Amino acid sequence: MGKVLLGLSVVFIIWFGINWWHLHKAATGKVDAFLVLGGGIYREIYAAQVAIANPTIPILISQGSADPCIWMMFQLQHAPMEKVWLEKCARSTFDNFYFSRPILQRWGVKKVQLITSISHTPRALWMAKILLGSQGIWVEPDIIPDVVIPEHKEEAWKTAIDVSRSLGLAVLSQFFSPSCEQVIPLTEVKFTEWQEMGFKCERRKNAI
Repeated sequence: MGKVLLGLSVVFIIWFGINWWHLHKAATGKVDAFLVLGGGIYREIYAAQVAIANPTIPILISQGSADPCIWMMFQLQHAPMEKVWLEKCARSTFDNFYFSRPILQRWGVKKVQLITSISHTPRALWMAKILLGSQGIWVEPDIIPDVVIPEHKEEAWKTAIDVSRSLGLAVLSQFFSPSCEQVIPLTEVKFTEWQEMGFKCERRKNAI
């Protein structure tokens, strides 16, 4: 038993050293992708501005607003959509990273810029650094102001639970990778069909 534990410890140390080297190298490189956490139309308005400034870098919006609402935000700002994807599997902040991680890995991302709002940190940032960092992906935060004050504050106990779950998944994710079958290119959103069905978008007071 002692030899097994020693062997596992050696493997962990080697893995940790290699991963740290990859992260250190990625930190000095260019941003390969933008990851937008769902939670408000203002993040997607900002994402459209990012797309205008960085038309060749892919953007992944994890469970954001309704598809036609995001499409409209980009259309209104004349932002390019060709490099924008919508991930529709996530149901929580934990899921944002759970399902986004394998997508970013398939894209070969080494450095991602995380777009979220002040009220969503530090919980989201901790989870991002654990879950993405465990796969050698460096996270660079891009925190935008809260235009609308959220009704619920980030609770310390919730942060502790999600960070603990993230640590466990960081280990398990070395052996398996979840898949999301609902990844939609923004260019494929059928806006006219949504109009026929009827949809509502979050009202915005001021654009960022």
